[in-house]
Amino acid sequence: MSNPFSLEGKVALVTGANTGLGQGIALALAEAGADIAAAGIVPAEETGEKVKALGRRFLNIDANLISIEPVSRIVEETVKGLGGLDILVNNAGLIRRADAVEFSEKDWDDVMNVNIKSAFFMSQAAGKHFIAQGHGKIINIASMLSFQGGIRVPSYTASKSGIAGITRLLANEWAAKGVNINAIAPGYMATDNTAQLRADEDRSKAILDRIPAARWGEPADLGGTAVFLASRASDYVNGAVIPVDGGWLAR
Repeated sequence: MSNPFSLEGKVALVTGANTGLGQGIALALAEAGADIAAAGIVPAEETGEKVKALGRRFLNIDANLISIEPVSRIVEETVKGLGGLDILVNNAGLIRRADAVEFSEKDWDDVMNVNIKSAFFMSQAAGKHFIAQGHGKIINIASMLSFQGGIRVPSYTASKSGIAGITRLLANEWAAKGVNINAIAPGYMATDNTAQLRADEDRSKAILDRIPAARWGEPADLGGTAVFLASRASDYVNGAVIPVDGGWLAR
């Protein structure tokens, strides 16, 4: 393989690519050669400008993943607009914080719909396309809470534990069909989802004291792992949940 990490000629669909981790992953895939479709309720205009500046094509798809509309439309629009689909990144995520004894049913349902239900049915829709063409890559975004319990985020913990489970299940079913399904588990990243933690001086210090790398991660830190899992370099990697955490789990 002359360049097993090249994504030239590939099309990637990334959910929640308007900011944060999704934007970082979309740009990394574009830098490796992929054209990008971004699906989410917020238009990924800034991401689109940056993708186009790299010389890649970009397609924005309006999609409300909380309501769980038929996600097959998103796959169909990607294939029609960009001429194919080779990579799916289930990145869209939601977090709600409250003590377990006070956690509302709405906060439970909203988080579970976006984080796990949409990820499964997006994978199902893309999987049908991938199986038919004989190849495809699915990258789910897990979390440190795929391994740990956390506090005050019951639906987030449940959903991210579920992401690890469906990653393995889909790998078991689809690996022999030419489809690779893996997950990235980001550590503590400087994104909107962690703004509340980073604003709490004591909590932020406790987190940083445990990270061997001694810093919060940045969205760009996921780029290399995303490109690896999207490329031919990972053709024999299936059902893995790869931490990108600055060493958090090593402690």
